Amino acid sequence: MSAHRTYEDAPRDASLADPLPADPFVILLRWMIEAQASGLNNPDAMVIGTVDEHGAPRARTVLCRGVDARRGVFVFYTNRDSAKGRQLAARARASAVFYWDPLGRQVCAAGRVEHTTDAESDEYWNTRPRLSQIAARGSRQSQPIESRVRLLAQIDAEAARFGGIDGTTPVPRPAHWGGYRLVLDRVELWVASTGRAHDRAIWQRDGESKPWRHARLQP
Repeated sequence: MSAHRTYEDAPRDASLADPLPADPFVILLRWMIEAQASGLNNPDAMVIGTVDEHGAPRARTVLCRGVDARRGVFVFYTNRDSAKGRQLAARARASAVFYWDPLGRQVCAAGRVEHTTDAESDEYWNTRPRLSQIAARGSRQSQPIESRVRLLAQIDAEAARFGGIDGTTPVPRPAHWGGYRLVLDRVELWVASTGRAHDRAIWQRDGESKPWRHARLQP
């Protein structure tokens, strides 16, 4: 009689390295490059979680616009007067999640938040499409408005200040719009596998200058 098959015999997706690397970015950077090359729509999409003034969790999707593997940092940009901007000003910590479903991979991370410099914010702002620049200036992000018609009129009025949507006058970055660095102290990586025997590991550190500690987690 043949022996029973085991999970080791079952076909499954590639797992995390064994033993785990000391630094999660050894795996994470490769994953990000592979997500970019995979043809996925918005592979840089990242869910940012904050806490509001009532202690309730809030989440929304932004685009990750930079990674500093040496520091262990994700970078994103937004209106700092928005709900998430106000929440980050009150409590400078956030979580981040990437989920690349076709690749069977997930990243859950968290850490403290700091502002990028004005020069960094200007540099990224100047790469944005003109329409995005105008809309960012014309929208009072997260504030109520009576109708979509009123919103578009408000944005059109801002466009007119700079020669219209097809104009050539540069659209300056408003002072309330800028970047954040999420300096991670926790990174969890997850890989889908057959029969829910997923591979999962966590890295944690007590500060940016401290070494990462890691452990495998049961799925």
